[in-house]
Amino acid sequence: MIKVVVCGALGRMGTTVGRLVNEAPDMELVGGIDLRGGSFFGVDVTEAPLIDSLLASAQPDVLIDFTAPAASVTHVRAAAKSRTAVVVGTTGFSTEQRAEMAKAIEGTIPAVMSSNFSIGVNIFWNLLREAARMLPDYDIEVIEAHHRYKKDAPSGTAKTILQILDEELGSREKKYGREGMMERGKEIGVHVIRGGDIVGDHSVLFSGNFETIQLSHRAYDRTVFAHGALKAARFVAGKKPGLYGMNDVLDLR
Repeated sequence: MIKVVVCGALGRMGTTVGRLVNEAPDMELVGGIDLRGGSFFGVDVTEAPLIDSLLASAQPDVLIDFTAPAASVTHVRAAAKSRTAVVVGTTGFSTEQRAEMAKAIEGTIPAVMSSNFSIGVNIFWNLLREAARMLPDYDIEVIEAHHRYKKDAPSGTAKTILQILDEELGSREKKYGREGMMERGKEIGVHVIRGGDIVGDHSVLFSGNFETIQLSHRAYDRTVFAHGALKAARFVAGKKPGLYGMNDVLDLR
């Protein structure tokens, strides 16, 4: 039985993850962490400053974190101190925050970090890489849409898309929206939409003369991310210390 603590337990993603952990026959939900205390699915939710005592008493195998960048750094450091494996799905980290987490993880605990835990998105990224190799001379536009409460823009998933394109095509200028008179060059256009309750839409357009190829992924429910996080938790429990990605979890390398 894999014992799990969920950070951001009272938020939208945390609640979804907690529900699936609670329903999983091979997992046990042993606690939650949030800004305020409470309970979910029959277990206590501890206030974030008390994370060290919760990890010491609950002794989880895996901590799953979908919160905010500064909070995630604190949670990863606490997990490293207690030798608890982590699954981190938070986005919007600065370079310094990523370095701080990597330092805590290295040689200490196994960790899976990804900007998107959807199985479909991870396959989408692999298809995108192949398309970029085969269409180097096409104009490229990246469009992403999320709910009105998402703060980081572009999304972590869109940033991963841009990273893949740079790796395959070389670094290109990114044009974030367009306004006024301008001629298109070799840049990659990036367009961000925020509104309503959009769970997550990502599209990449490759446009040439007389044709356009569009690769896209649309999430209809946060459950797809939670299922991926549980898959990652099963993978990372008992692994050797180190930083893993969803390609490792899904054996896509």
